[in-house]
Amino acid sequence: MSLSYYQVSVPAFIRMLGNLSVLLDKAAAFCADRGIEESVLLNSRLAPDMFPLVKQVQIATDQAKGVGARLAGLDALKLPDSETRIDELKERIATVVAYLNTIAPTSLDDAASKAVTLPWMPDHPMPGDFYLLHFVLPNVYFHVTTAYDILRHNGVTLGKADYIGAIERA
Repeated sequence: MSLSYYQVSVPAFIRMLGNLSVLLDKAAAFCADRGIEESVLLNSRLAPDMFPLVKQVQIATDQAKGVGARLAGLDALKLPDSETRIDELKERIATVVAYLNTIAPTSLDDAASKAVTLPWMPDHPMPGDFYLLHFVLPNVYFHVTTAYDILRHNGVTLGKADYIGAIERA
């Protein structure tokens, strides 16, 4: 049996966003333990030309939720990108995970036949399967990884297991 587009995406997004939420828990504890304002971490970046932590979380969630509207035919979930605290970012993640849980496993079966044109790339339409496998999946992992890296770089005690999450056998 082959994997479906749903199987390789939505559960992976839910898992990685859950792991990201745990990373943010550790960031909040780090700030509380050391008397550091959360805004210090939220505005940290790895390089001057990279987005800060807050934007990394926003983009990871935006990419994951985009599958619902673009490939599953759901109403687009709109989020304001106004988070200024860790608890607000965790709420954003929870909202996106709840939205992802509304995507039916069969709703991505015809992803290959969909055409996706992103508002910021109007001259580059993509087949739905390419969009999912070669645009969204790498973007979600990139931005979650970058959030991890920003936190780790700033001294939050994290390890690979925090990024990967619990390994449970079915």
